[in-house]
Amino acid sequence: MRLIGFDGAQLGVKPIKEALKIAKDLDLDLVEVASQGVPPVCRIMDYGKFKFDTGVKVRESRKKSTSNAVKEMKYRTLIGTGDFETKTKQVVKFIAQGHKVKLTVMFRGREVYHPELGRKILDRVAEATEDIAKIELNPKLEGRNMTMVLAPYKKPQSNKKSIANGIASKDLTSTVETTEASL
Repeated sequence: MRLIGFDGAQLGVKPIKEALKIAKDLDLDLVEVASQGVPPVCRIMDYGKFKFDTGVKVRESRKKSTSNAVKEMKYRTLIGTGDFETKTKQVVKFIAQGHKVKLTVMFRGREVYHPELGRKILDRVAEATEDIAKIELNPKLEGRNMTMVLAPYKKPQSNKKSIANGIASKDLTSTVETTEASL
């Protein structure tokens, strides 16, 4: 077998017994790196340390990767003030955590003939979250549902919690009252 030393230096072609003796003298492991090679390639290394280092690298890469799940919030056309505020606060919370949010307005019965009501609700939510989110997918009617997707801004906000709290405490009742009056 072709033997590679601990420091990466080529030690040449050695018999298995001699390679094992060299590894044992150095108190290290003999690991087969390429079994398809002619002759097979083995390396002298501390296998436990190698496994630990690769585990650390995997964990670091997981930390650096962001998992942006798409959360969904469903509204109705005749939603009350309290319900609207509660759902919108939840949307703000999801966006502050870095998730995309799919907003769905569900229509029942003849409500589907008035898509402007659903559009008003989606516009109000987009207006309430305009400081921390952008519209990724404009509202569109799909059967009895109207959907829109909001995504957080790429640039990290300096203080997401304070922004989210400011938006959540925004007076949403005036926009709800105007919509209810239009019905």
